[in-house]
Amino acid sequence: MIIETRSLWLAETNCYVVAPEAGGPGLIIDAPPDIEGIAELVARHQVVPVGLLLTHAHLDHEGGARDAALRWSMQAYLHPDDEWLARDPRIQIAALFGSGAPAGVEDQFAPPERFETLSDGMVLDVAGVTLEVLHTPGHTPGHCCFLQRDEGVLFGGDHLFAGSIGRTDLPGGDFATLLRSMETKVLPLPDETRVLPGHGPATTLARERRTNPFLQEL
Repeated sequence: MIIETRSLWLAETNCYVVAPEAGGPGLIIDAPPDIEGIAELVARHQVVPVGLLLTHAHLDHEGGARDAALRWSMQAYLHPDDEWLARDPRIQIAALFGSGAPAGVEDQFAPPERFETLSDGMVLDVAGVTLEVLHTPGHTPGHCCFLQRDEGVLFGGDHLFAGSIGRTDLPGGDFATLLRSMETKVLPLPDETRVLPGHGPATTLARERRTNPFLQEL
Protein backbone atom coordinates (compact mmCIF):
# COMPACT_ATOMS: atom_id res chain seq x y z
CA MET A 1 0.00 0.00 0.00
CA ILE A 2 1.18 3.51 -0.85
CA ILE A 3 1.08 6.11 1.93
CA GLU A 4 2.69 9.40 0.96
CA THR A 5 2.67 12.65 2.89
CA ARG A 6 3.64 16.26 2.38
CA SER A 7 3.52 19.15 4.86
CA LEU A 8 1.63 22.07 3.34
CA TRP A 9 0.51 25.64 3.99
CA LEU A 10 1.24 27.95 6.93
CA ALA A 11 0.86 25.33 9.65
CA GLU A 12 2.82 22.62 7.79
CA THR A 13 -0.21 20.37 7.83
CA ASN A 14 0.38 16.76 6.82
CA CYS A 15 -1.65 15.87 3.76
CA TYR A 16 -1.73 12.15 3.00
CA VAL A 17 -2.34 10.24 -0.21
CA VAL A 18 -3.26 6.57 0.26
CA ALA A 19 -3.67 4.02 -2.52
CA PRO A 20 -3.39 0.25 -3.02
CA GLU A 21 -0.86 0.76 -5.82
CA ALA A 22 0.65 3.36 -8.12
CA GLY A 23 -1.21 4.52 -11.20
CA GLY A 24 -4.68 3.76 -9.88
CA PRO A 25 -7.41 5.16 -7.65
CA GLY A 26 -6.62 6.45 -4.19
CA LEU A 27 -7.79 8.83 -1.51
CA ILE A 28 -6.59 12.01 0.15
CA ILE A 29 -6.66 12.56 3.90
CA ASP A 30 -6.95 16.25 4.80
CA ALA A 31 -6.72 19.13 2.34
CA PRO A 32 -4.74 22.21 3.36
CA PRO A 33 -5.41 25.30 1.22
CA ASP A 34 -2.58 24.53 -1.21
CA ILE A 35 -4.11 22.78 -4.22
CA GLU A 36 -0.88 22.72 -6.22
CA GLY A 37 0.96 21.15 -3.30
CA ILE A 38 -1.72 18.45 -3.09
CA ALA A 39 -1.49 17.91 -6.86
CA GLU A 40 2.26 17.40 -6.64
CA LEU A 41 1.77 14.86 -3.86
CA VAL A 42 -0.82 12.97 -5.92
CA ALA A 43 1.46 12.99 -8.96
CA ARG A 44 4.32 11.21 -7.15
CA HIS A 45 2.67 7.85 -7.86
CA GLN A 46 0.17 8.95 -10.52
CA VAL A 47 -2.68 8.30 -8.11
CA VAL A 48 -6.20 9.26 -9.21
CA PRO A 49 -8.04 10.60 -6.11
CA VAL A 50 -11.64 9.43 -5.75
CA GLY A 51 -12.35 10.50 -2.16
CA LEU A 52 -11.27 13.12 0.38
CA LEU A 53 -11.45 12.27 4.09
CA LEU A 54 -11.24 15.17 6.53
CA THR A 55 -10.16 14.56 10.10
CA HIS A 56 -11.75 17.86 11.12
CA ALA A 57 -12.79 21.26 9.78
CA HIS A 58 -9.96 23.57 10.85
CA LEU A 59 -8.80 25.62 7.87
CA ASP A 60 -5.35 24.06 7.77
CA HIS A 61 -6.99 20.65 7.20
CA GLU A 62 -10.20 21.53 5.35
CA GLY A 63 -9.46 24.89 3.69
CA GLY A 64 -8.52 23.25 0.38
CA ALA A 65 -11.41 20.77 0.34
CA ARG A 66 -13.58 22.64 -2.14
CA ASP A 67 -10.75 23.07 -4.67
CA ALA A 68 -9.64 19.46 -4.28
CA ALA A 69 -13.19 18.11 -4.63
CA LEU A 70 -13.72 20.14 -7.80
CA ARG A 71 -10.33 19.38 -9.33
CA TRP A 72 -10.70 15.61 -9.01
CA SER A 73 -14.54 15.37 -9.06
CA MET A 74 -14.67 13.57 -5.73
CA GLN A 75 -16.73 13.61 -2.56
CA ALA A 76 -15.42 15.11 0.68
CA TYR A 77 -16.22 13.32 3.96
CA LEU A 78 -16.63 15.16 7.28
CA HIS A 79 -18.27 14.42 10.63
CA PRO A 80 -21.46 16.53 10.94
CA ASP A 81 -20.42 17.93 14.33
CA ASP A 82 -17.77 19.96 12.48
CA GLU A 83 -19.95 21.33 9.69
CA TRP A 84 -20.51 24.60 11.56
CA LEU A 85 -16.77 25.26 11.44
CA ALA A 86 -16.60 24.50 7.73
CA ARG A 87 -19.69 26.53 6.83
CA ASP A 88 -18.60 29.67 8.68
CA PRO A 89 -14.83 30.05 8.26
CA ARG A 90 -14.98 33.61 9.66
CA ILE A 91 -14.51 32.21 13.18
CA GLN A 92 -11.14 30.79 12.20
CA ILE A 93 -10.16 33.62 9.87
CA ALA A 94 -10.46 36.06 12.76
CA ALA A 95 -8.11 33.91 14.84
CA LEU A 96 -5.60 33.68 11.99
CA PHE A 97 -5.69 37.19 10.57
CA GLY A 98 -7.51 39.36 13.11
CA SER A 99 -8.86 42.56 11.61
CA GLY A 100 -6.23 42.43 8.88
CA ALA A 101 -7.75 39.61 6.85
CA PRO A 102 -7.01 39.93 3.11
CA ALA A 103 -9.93 40.88 0.87
CA GLY A 104 -11.87 37.85 -0.38
CA VAL A 105 -10.33 35.49 2.13
CA GLU A 106 -13.73 34.00 3.05
CA ASP A 107 -14.26 32.94 -0.55
CA GLN A 108 -10.83 31.33 -0.57
CA PHE A 109 -11.82 29.04 2.31
CA ALA A 110 -15.40 28.31 1.21
CA PRO A 111 -16.28 24.62 1.80
CA PRO A 112 -17.60 22.12 -0.75
CA GLU A 113 -21.32 22.35 -1.49
CA ARG A 114 -21.96 19.21 0.52
CA PHE A 115 -20.15 16.65 2.64
CA GLU A 116 -20.62 12.94 2.90
CA THR A 117 -21.26 12.08 6.54
CA LEU A 118 -18.73 10.33 8.77
CA SER A 119 -19.91 8.51 11.89
CA ASP A 120 -18.19 6.59 14.65
CA GLY A 121 -17.53 2.96 13.80
CA MET A 122 -18.41 3.20 10.13
CA VAL A 123 -16.12 1.32 7.77
CA LEU A 124 -15.21 3.12 4.56
CA ASP A 125 -14.01 1.36 1.42
CA VAL A 126 -12.70 4.12 -0.81
CA ALA A 127 -10.53 3.28 -3.82
CA GLY A 128 -9.85 -0.17 -2.42
CA VAL A 129 -8.61 1.23 0.90
CA THR A 130 -10.57 0.11 3.97
CA LEU A 131 -10.61 2.53 6.90
CA GLU A 132 -12.52 2.49 10.17
CA VAL A 133 -13.78 5.83 11.44
CA LEU A 134 -13.07 6.64 15.09
CA HIS A 135 -14.96 9.71 16.29
CA THR A 136 -12.49 11.38 18.66
CA PRO A 137 -13.94 14.73 19.78
CA GLY A 138 -11.92 17.16 21.85
CA HIS A 139 -9.75 19.12 19.44
CA THR A 140 -13.02 19.84 17.62
CA PRO A 141 -16.47 18.33 18.25
CA GLY A 142 -16.40 16.33 15.03
CA HIS A 143 -12.77 15.29 14.95
CA CYS A 144 -12.19 11.78 13.57
CA CYS A 145 -9.22 9.45 13.26
CA PHE A 146 -9.01 6.85 10.49
CA LEU A 147 -7.74 3.36 11.30
CA GLN A 148 -6.29 0.98 8.72
CA ARG A 149 -6.25 -2.23 10.73
CA ASP A 150 -4.47 -4.47 8.23
CA GLU A 151 -1.52 -2.07 8.00
CA GLY A 152 -1.68 -1.09 11.69
CA VAL A 153 -1.87 2.61 10.82
CA LEU A 154 -3.87 5.36 12.52
CA PHE A 155 -4.31 8.64 10.68
CA GLY A 156 -4.60 10.72 13.83
CA GLY A 157 -5.32 14.25 12.60
CA ASP A 158 -4.82 16.71 15.45
CA HIS A 159 -5.74 14.27 18.20
CA LEU A 160 -2.37 12.71 19.05
CA PHE A 161 1.10 13.94 18.12
CA ALA A 162 4.61 12.73 18.83
CA GLY A 163 5.05 13.97 22.40
CA SER A 164 1.86 15.99 22.57
CA ILE A 165 -1.89 16.16 21.88
CA GLY A 166 -4.18 18.48 19.98
CA ARG A 167 -4.79 21.94 21.37
CA THR A 168 -8.22 22.59 22.90
CA ASP A 169 -8.23 26.39 23.22
CA LEU A 170 -9.93 26.99 19.85
CA PRO A 171 -13.71 27.20 19.33
CA GLY A 172 -15.31 23.82 20.06
CA GLY A 173 -12.26 22.38 21.81
CA ASP A 174 -12.48 20.66 25.18
CA PHE A 175 -9.54 19.14 27.06
CA ALA A 176 -11.52 16.64 29.15
CA THR A 177 -13.36 15.43 26.06
CA LEU A 178 -10.10 14.93 24.17
CA LEU A 179 -8.63 12.84 26.98
CA ARG A 180 -11.81 10.76 27.20
CA SER A 181 -11.62 10.10 23.44
CA MET A 182 -7.97 9.16 23.84
CA GLU A 183 -8.74 6.70 26.62
CA THR A 184 -11.71 5.04 24.95
CA LYS A 185 -10.84 5.10 21.24
CA VAL A 186 -7.07 5.39 20.76
CA LEU A 187 -5.29 3.81 23.73
CA PRO A 188 -7.10 0.44 23.34
CA LEU A 189 -5.31 0.00 19.98
CA PRO A 190 -2.21 -2.26 19.83
CA ASP A 191 1.15 -0.83 20.90
CA GLU A 192 2.60 -1.35 17.44
CA THR A 193 0.02 0.93 15.83
CA ARG A 194 1.80 3.55 13.73
CA VAL A 195 0.33 7.02 14.28
CA LEU A 196 0.44 9.40 11.31
CA PRO A 197 -0.54 12.79 12.75
CA GLY A 198 -1.83 16.00 11.23
CA HIS A 199 1.43 17.80 12.03
CA GLY A 200 4.96 16.67 12.75
CA PRO A 201 6.61 13.26 12.53
CA ALA A 202 5.05 9.82 12.70
CA THR A 203 5.17 7.92 15.96
CA THR A 204 3.89 4.69 17.50
CA LEU A 205 1.34 4.15 20.22
CA ALA A 206 3.95 2.28 22.29
CA ARG A 207 6.30 5.26 22.19
CA GLU A 208 3.55 7.69 23.17
CA ARG A 209 2.43 5.48 26.07
CA ARG A 210 6.00 5.61 27.41
CA THR A 211 6.97 9.21 26.75
CA ASN A 212 3.94 11.44 26.08
CA PRO A 213 3.29 13.42 29.28
CA PHE A 214 -0.40 13.83 28.45
CA LEU A 215 -0.98 10.06 28.44
CA GLN A 216 0.75 9.17 31.69
CA GLU A 217 -2.38 9.21 33.85
CA LEU A 218 -4.72 7.55 31.38
